[in-house]
Amino acid sequence: MTDPASIIEGVTEGQGFSGLAPQLQVALFLGGLVMLSALLVTLTSFTRIVIVLSFVRRALTTQEIPPNPVILGMSLFLTLFTMGPTLEVIEAKAIQPYMSQQIAGVDACQIGWVELRKFMLYQTRQQDLALFVELAHLEQLSTPEDAPARVLIPAFVTSELKTAFIMGFCIYIPFLLVDLVVSVVLMSLGMMMMPPVVVSTPLKILLFVLVDGWRLIMQALAMSFG
Repeated sequence: MTDPASIIEGVTEGQGFSGLAPQLQVALFLGGLVMLSALLVTLTSFTRIVIVLSFVRRALTTQEIPPNPVILGMSLFLTLFTMGPTLEVIEAKAIQPYMSQQIAGVDACQIGWVELRKFMLYQTRQQDLALFVELAHLEQLSTPEDAPARVLIPAFVTSELKTAFIMGFCIYIPFLLVDLVVSVVLMSLGMMMMPPVVVSTPLKILLFVLVDGWRLIMQALAMSFG
């Protein structure tokens, strides 16, 4: 697997795409849009954010509240916020020079990929990167920057999943205590037939609102990428 910039270079230098029928060009374009969603999940902070927000919803036991479109939209714009510094550098070094025709499209993609690699390497744990280097049967890398994309991307996603689950565990603890207290109180009152969730859910929502939970969650997510 080569770097994304190398793939783009091969496509732009070839003449096969322009010679295809319009229907096939549209099909390839739509396929490229599908790839954009995969790149959003695997190359940005989106994965960590959407998993943590999903943990919050499950910890509150509010079923589908907030609904999935709200979770996804919030995750998308919080991703743009947390990756703002990286995107600003990419815009200044790659997009603007390309729009002003100072550099070629391949060079712009290469510069953008270099800046994106810096963000991914900063968020990737060394043991996760070492794991995929070993699995790929590569020689010991002199620096993490030498890791190819086929090693860096899965290592980055693995680190993001681990961080998201650690944050989700910390979010679950206080709500689990509320469930335990409610269950003990109901048992002591002899109300064992009443589901604890009926009583604990309003209490957890009240607790979450009183501590300004959404602000704390957003602050924790933003600071986790600092």
